[in-house]
Amino acid sequence: MVRTLRDVCGVATSVVWHTERELPTGTDIVALPGGFSYGDYLRCGAIAKASPILGAIRAHAARGGFVLGVCNGFQILTEVGLLPGALTRNAHLRFECGDVHVAVSGEGPFTPRAGELWRLPIAHAEGRYQATPEVLRVLEGEGRIGLRYVAATGDVAPSATPTALSTPSPAVYGGPRKNVFGLMPHPNA
Repeated sequence: MVRTLRDVCGVATSVVWHTERELPTGTDIVALPGGFSYGDYLRCGAIAKASPILGAIRAHAARGGFVLGVCNGFQILTEVGLLPGALTRNAHLRFECGDVHVAVSGEGPFTPRAGELWRLPIAHAEGRYQATPEVLRVLEGEGRIGLRYVAATGDVAPSATPTALSTPSPAVYGGPRKNVFGLMPHPNA
C-alpha cells in the first residue's frame, strides 16, 4: 500500500503504528491495508478495534477525512463501525486468490465514473460482505455500493461473485461525504 501510494500515485506517505494515538499533522487519507493476521484464524478487525490509533481514525473520518480500507482494512472498518455490515468467511469456506472483474456502480471519491469495468486481484478467505436486507436497501438507495462483481463482459452473473454473496458487492461507502470506503479487491497489488 505504501509503495503504491508513494511510488505510483506520487503521494507523500507516513506509516503510523497501531499503538500511536494521533495521525500526522496534515493527514488527508488514512489507508488501512490488507494482510493476514494470525493466519486469519482471528478476525483482524476485532483485534484492531482495540488499538489506540482507532480513536484518531474515527475522528478523522467524522471530520470528513478520507479513509480507505482494503481487504482486512475493510474488515477493520466494519468492526469499528465506520462502515455497516460485516465480512465473514467465503460461503464455500475456501481461500480465493485471482483476478476478478468489478463494475463501478456507486459514484464517489474512490469510484468517480459509474459503469467503468475494472480487473482487480483478490486474496482472501473472509471476503463475504454481509448486511441486513434493510442496510443493503439503504446502501443501494444512497448509491453507497461502490462496486459490483461482474463477468469479464461486464454482465452481472452469480458465477462472477467469488465469495458466493447474496449481494455481489465487494466495496461500500460510509462517512458523511462518502469519505470512508471499504474495498475487498486489492488495487495496490
